[in-house]
Amino acid sequence: MTAALTLLPAVDVQGGQAVQLTQGIAGSEKTFGDPLAAARRWQDAGASWLHLVDLDAAFGRGSNAEVIAEITGAMELNVELSGGIRDDASLERALATGCRRVNIGTAALENPAWCERIIGEHGDRIGIAIDVRGTRLAARGWVREGGDWAEAVDRLSAAGCATFVVTDVASDGMLTGPNLALLREVASRTDAEVIASGGIASLADLTALRGLVPQGITGAIIGTALYVGNFTLADALDAAGR
Repeated sequence: MTAALTLLPAVDVQGGQAVQLTQGIAGSEKTFGDPLAAARRWQDAGASWLHLVDLDAAFGRGSNAEVIAEITGAMELNVELSGGIRDDASLERALATGCRRVNIGTAALENPAWCERIIGEHGDRIGIAIDVRGTRLAARGWVREGGDWAEAVDRLSAAGCATFVVTDVASDGMLTGPNLALLREVASRTDAEVIASGGIASLADLTALRGLVPQGITGAIIGTALYVGNFTLADALDAAGR
């Protein structure tokens, strides 16, 4: 029996509201109201993890730190926190919310030595978000391109990274299905857990990802498909083998 795929419903916060973007593009968002209410909804429906993103911090145009801290403090599940964590001060602020894991995105490209140090200091409380466009890393709100993603995975795996969150930028928010080939390729290069992000549109997508659990794809972030009602979280958890 294949082990279960861990599902992480996404709550992306912008201007204090829960939103979902298309391909990470500012201005493409659909708004879904109170983010705390959304988080509680996913917790009540049985989620064991929440993927919580401060989009304003990610785009470098502000912060929803108080809302993020309030949500994290109110949750009994594990919270993975992302968005704008690029230095010691923003990292300490994120860790202080009591979240289980902090995802580092842009900083992994711009300051890999810092990423190596904080992985050494905080272990599996640090995840690395690998946002991929083609063979290149996409940075800061996905508007800039960085280096080769494989080099980043190799270097940060060697530093002891326990979790990579992998997004194919082209598929994010598009409901076109996850990039299984990319996920397999990342998993083949690392012993770390790999969490799939972007493109999940159907229960069949979750079933396909669950089939990759033995290869190291251990989790999946689900956002747009949940919010627009393609499936319920209960059905998704069943497909994931909870």
